[in-house]
Amino acid sequence: MEIYTKTDCPYCEKAKDLFDAKGVDYVTYNVTGDEERFEEMKERANGRETAPEVFIDDELIGGWDDTSALDATGELDEKLGIATERDDEIVEHRDLIVTGTGIAALTAGIYAARSDDDPLLFEGDEPGGQLTLTSEVENYPGFPEGINGTTLVNDMKEQATRFGAEIEHGIVASVDDSERPFRVTLENGDVYTADAVIAASGASARTLGIPGEDELMGYGVSTCATCDGAFFRGEDMVVVGGGDAAAEEAVFLTKFAETVYLVHRRDELRAEDYWEDRVQEHVDEGDIEVRWNTEATEIHGSPEDGVESVDLVHHPEGHPRERRAAGEDVEDLALDVGAFFVAIGHTPNTDYLADTGVELDEEGYIQTAGGHGGGQTATAVEGVFGAGDVVDYHYQQAVTAAGMGCKAALDADEYLESEVPSAGEVEGSAEAPADD
Repeated sequence: MEIYTKTDCPYCEKAKDLFDAKGVDYVTYNVTGDEERFEEMKERANGRETAPEVFIDDELIGGWDDTSALDATGELDEKLGIATERDDEIVEHRDLIVTGTGIAALTAGIYAARSDDDPLLFEGDEPGGQLTLTSEVENYPGFPEGINGTTLVNDMKEQATRFGAEIEHGIVASVDDSERPFRVTLENGDVYTADAVIAASGASARTLGIPGEDELMGYGVSTCATCDGAFFRGEDMVVVGGGDAAAEEAVFLTKFAETVYLVHRRDELRAEDYWEDRVQEHVDEGDIEVRWNTEATEIHGSPEDGVESVDLVHHPEGHPRERRAAGEDVEDLALDVGAFFVAIGHTPNTDYLADTGVELDEEGYIQTAGGHGGGQTATAVEGVFGAGDVVDYHYQQAVTAAGMGCKAALDADEYLESEVPSAGEVEGSAEAPADD
């Protein structure tokens, strides 16, 4: 087992945590500041310049997304020689299962564990959630000097497990709410049962869907500036977006880039005032150039040479791609750049709830009861609760996610304390095995 890593790389830490949990020995090579190792990684990884890059018995597994996907199906364990026979037996019954290990899920885990609700948290394909991709969290209460996002998440994991919560690697594929207890099936086929479920699976980064984006993902195109920005030191870089994430990534990349082009389809940012001010400071210093009312239409380059340029369209009244599609004249532009970062928001991770009675809005966000008093996080399915960015499409802050995770745990505890029959007591359901 070999893992090429870099300094301050959240996805590298996720990969190492995954193999640590499996009890697998591995060797790491940090390519930061080591040009020889970096070139070795590129050669072995078919030109990829991002980290981590994972190898098993000299076979390229790929980055975190590739590794996580193989783990979800059980193929990774087969490659590692640690696969076990599976059958249709229920692995375990728990009072409460929480999907996710972001701020909302971990807060729910802390409160649920303290309430003796025996919570089991499944990490999903982005352990720790979006906050692990944030270099510095400066607005979470209690940290006047700020705190690294990964550090905050790891501290919360330690806190949750200290109170008795369990955290396992696994991606939830479906929840069956047609009987009680709920049947929770993972992508690798394992089945668990639970009396209550908290959906806190967060949201995943959106992409643009333009030519060159998929082909060059990992070869100069990225959704994580903190992960990959240092690989393109001295290059001109593009960041697409207009919210907090885009502003933060643009500011972060000024440490490495010759010039950061912040490309936004409107004439003003949607970011909070703090980030607008930070961007303006760097504009004044000449580090950032904002391209207003502009959108990217195609990324040019190759896996061998990386990103070379990007095509843009501009219209003085914004949303130029829509205007071109409507037959209006727009201005075509091009930029020679070495990296392209996408920061245009997120899509809620709710596919596993599609066949349940949980109500979702048009974008896939969970609809919860809200209002005043208890039960604010309840969904349309009794016993299923929602928390964090999988519910909140508006605020999407770590502190609001934590608050909602707390509410969900309290709501779930109240539900579990009511007349909820345990596994095996529900008519027509098979008795689940007890914990070992």
